[in-house]
Amino acid sequence: MALASTSPLRRALATALPDRPFTVELWDGSRIGPTVAGGPAFRARSPRAVAHVLGAPGQLGIGRAYVSGELEVDDLELVIGLLNDWKPPPIATADRLRLIAAALAANGLTPPPPAPRAELRPRGTRRTKERDARAVRHHYDLPPEFFALFLDESMTYSCAIFSRGAGTLEQAQEAKLEMVCTKLALSPGERVLDIGCGWGSFAVHAASRHGVDVVGITLSEPQARAARERAERAGVGERVEIRVMDYRDLAGERFDAIASIGMVEHVGGERIDLYAERLAALLPAGGRLLNHGIARLRHSDPEAGPFSERYVFPDGEPLQLSRVLLALERAGFVTEHVEGFASDYAETLRHWAARLDESLERAVELAGPERVRVWRLYLRAARNGFENGFTSIYQVRSRRATDG
Repeated sequence: MALASTSPLRRALATALPDRPFTVELWDGSRIGPTVAGGPAFRARSPRAVAHVLGAPGQLGIGRAYVSGELEVDDLELVIGLLNDWKPPPIATADRLRLIAAALAANGLTPPPPAPRAELRPRGTRRTKERDARAVRHHYDLPPEFFALFLDESMTYSCAIFSRGAGTLEQAQEAKLEMVCTKLALSPGERVLDIGCGWGSFAVHAASRHGVDVVGITLSEPQARAARERAERAGVGERVEIRVMDYRDLAGERFDAIASIGMVEHVGGERIDLYAERLAALLPAGGRLLNHGIARLRHSDPEAGPFSERYVFPDGEPLQLSRVLLALERAGFVTEHVEGFASDYAETLRHWAARLDESLERAVELAGPERVRVWRLYLRAARNGFENGFTSIYQVRSRRATDG
């Protein structure tokens, strides 16, 4: 059915949003201009963009329209700035009804579009092993070649340390890996656990540079395969063991030290005490732990928005630093050193986003257009969180208290 006009929709939008530091362009070439210059432009490619927003008003509907490609933006950096500086005004009931009627009229007989394939709706009880494994696979089970487009040569997918004088991403990641080894005071022959080992960068570094034996665990089989291959190529295959397993299944083993890098964000408030207890049970008295993880800075902030929950990190839950420290103390750990690296992670994400943008055509070949749109937005939004006081990242060095 042909659309008669989008004029009522444009008028309703202009009334509902009298202050607009952005432009809206519709599929028929018409536009709603900005009231403040310099902002981004949003282009609805078809009525399906509006249908997405009507079907799930708010962040989720806009996210679906963007991920599906029905809503285009001309400058993601300007969008991030908009999210910082502009707060949507409250919309009166009459204006809301007028907006819905105008959107429905402009849509004609457009059926509600399905959610993008890149969307995951977590099911089952939170923090079960099965649901956690599914959530991790959603984020990580892309081809390793996709991640190689923007990570450094070691495939380290966590905060690099630029503040110690590193100039390149590779140098900054090497500095981080060596920092973890130094804080753990690793010695040749010791047995080390790497929780959330990723593609094996820390395990290989620790085994190669410090002569330790490392057991790395991940919930992603593709990651595990790549990590084993990396260890073999580095000549430390006999010193590095990579397992696909949940940290809750570790029992009856002993390690001299534990590195948990980028893992605690996936544990959640319901399991953080259990997490700390399990780690303590794997260490002897005096055993060392380095916990490296993202933390929320304000107790009033939500865990995550619906876009991140469906498209980026399902069930991701960065906790406040105080909650992590409390769990460690309850489990019998003594905290010896805490260090924050928010500016370093912001710089890391800036490098990742730039590298991904340089390889967009190949990225789409490997991951598909929907996932690439998610990642381009996610890397910038995450950087914004570290720059604007929503999140930070901390390394906490602890030791298990001696008996008595």
